[in-house]
Amino acid sequence: MIHQQEKTRTAILHYTAPPVIGGVEGVIQAHCQVFQQFGYPIAVIAGRGDASDLASGTEFHEIKELDTQHPQVLEISAALEEGQIPDAFEAFTGQLEKILTPILSQYDNLILHNVLTKHFNIPLSAALFRLLENGIIQNCIAWCHDFTWTSPNSRSKVHPGFPWDLLRKYDPRIKYVTVSQARQITLARLFGQPQEIVKVIYNGVDPQVLLGLSAEGTALIERLALLESDLILLMPVRVTKAKNIEYALELVAALKQKGICPKLVHTGPPDPHSDQSISYFKKLQALRSTLNLDNEMHFVYESGPKSGELYQIDLSVVGDLYRISDVMLMPSHREGFGMPVLEAGLVGIPAICTPDVPAAIEIGGEDVIIFNTDQDPSYLADRMIAWMQSDSQFRFRQRVRSRYTWQAIFKQEILPILENPI
Repeated sequence: MIHQQEKTRTAILHYTAPPVIGGVEGVIQAHCQVFQQFGYPIAVIAGRGDASDLASGTEFHEIKELDTQHPQVLEISAALEEGQIPDAFEAFTGQLEKILTPILSQYDNLILHNVLTKHFNIPLSAALFRLLENGIIQNCIAWCHDFTWTSPNSRSKVHPGFPWDLLRKYDPRIKYVTVSQARQITLARLFGQPQEIVKVIYNGVDPQVLLGLSAEGTALIERLALLESDLILLMPVRVTKAKNIEYALELVAALKQKGICPKLVHTGPPDPHSDQSISYFKKLQALRSTLNLDNEMHFVYESGPKSGELYQIDLSVVGDLYRISDVMLMPSHREGFGMPVLEAGLVGIPAICTPDVPAAIEIGGEDVIIFNTDQDPSYLADRMIAWMQSDSQFRFRQRVRSRYTWQAIFKQEILPILENPI
């Protein structure tokens, strides 16, 4: 594992940063958050923005000359759009180069959002190419969302020759990234290069924000690595023999044997005042080890922030687990009512229960999946796998969860381009 002091320092450069609202600014904010989450130093360099609107701990360098609305930039851009290279172009480019040199030399990686393919501040584009040539920029990543040369709305604003051609210049020292395959194809054609020289890194989502997860719930989900699984099963019940937790363990073992990567989360504690309850809990722990499920089955009771510390969660964190789970499982021998059935219905995940759960039979009816525990767990595992394969909503959700959260994108896509410079 890389220690904090060994992690590379990265700067993100764009015309503007949050609180300015825009698609690129939103991506920059997400990048700052995920870099911070994984302990990688991150800075933003922009012509306009505010440090207080960036993820906590993000360095912010405001350089007003980067802003597309800076008076000198507006004046130079107006001339360039008419095909004229104003006298101020060279001096302003040199000024940007001088300002940026001491700042960029602090960082191991530089991510440039759109500034090498859009026309909004061409002196900045020219200065960056010079800084790359002079070795000031170490590991340059051009994150290209849009391209002036191929845009029907802005193509008329650029002209053949220098400096406009900088916006369609391929440089092998730069790693190019686009946000879709369609953009990848367009940029490669613009450069006259093979498609493979452009890497596609899609935008992502933040589960904590989108699902309204609490900080405590998010931390628990991360500790248990739930988002990395194929199937998340939730048992929001206490540790009692009536809940038939043994069957749930055998079901998870059957799923694992069939090639699924499942996670089973049990939320409730044993009764700390009952020797019988504690003894039963220890038997379940032993069965889990026997079935080789230590990584697949988690009791929240033993999954606190501090190792070995007993842990209990309130209903709001149980709600977090509901929103991240795929199914609610109740293999109970007996229930007086079965409240988790209603909770699963409200959050919109399937409830899988025995006929001994009154709420499942009387309220859920045909909309709840009923199974009998006298059936081999392998049979229920097959039913669940068939559902996983046939349900398009589940398949899409699982794909987004495993590959298109910002956390997954950082680990799978961004880290390799940071740690393997050209």
